[in-house]
Amino acid sequence: MEKLTKDFWTTKYQVNDIGWDIGEVSTPLKKYFDQLTNKNLKILIPGCGNAYEAEYLFNHGFKNITLIDFSKIALDNFSNRTPEFPKNQLINDDFFSHYNTYDLIVEQTFFCAINPELRKEYAKKMHQLLNKNGRLVGLLFNIELNKDKPPFGGNKKEYITYFEPYFNIEIMEIANNSIIPRSNTELFIKLIKK
Repeated sequence: MEKLTKDFWTTKYQVNDIGWDIGEVSTPLKKYFDQLTNKNLKILIPGCGNAYEAEYLFNHGFKNITLIDFSKIALDNFSNRTPEFPKNQLINDDFFSHYNTYDLIVEQTFFCAINPELRKEYAKKMHQLLNKNGRLVGLLFNIELNKDKPPFGGNKKEYITYFEPYFNIEIMEIANNSIIPRSNTELFIKLIKK
């Protein structure tokens, strides 16, 4: 398997090989965001890509958002669309080397982009980055995908083994409002830090 480095992801953006990018905030996340009332939540979006979720949140009054991505191009794309977003909240680095704490972490095609060997570490790192009662919310693919390159698939039974040691699983069910190409293939998750 090719190393999933900064160069790997930068090249994906350079050649516009970004099939995971749907060009807008996904419906399940939009619906979740719309019911949030605390605009002061400290939010992290790791592996944010073009960060349509952050753009939506920011435009709806959430200002305490941090974005992390390996690709500076992705962060620049977001910054160009949302120039008033604070530049010091854009981090061009490896998620696994990040240290801070958050109330909410948003998962949108990041989990499926990392090497599956890092999934246990992902769950542990998410736990470390969340405040007491913090939430990990988002979407995971519930289908077999690639074995040698992203996106990597999986299933609910597998995911539970990673998350159960660190989280109370409030929701991990098939999303009923995914975009049509992903219909019945995504799990909506809401996990609460133990």
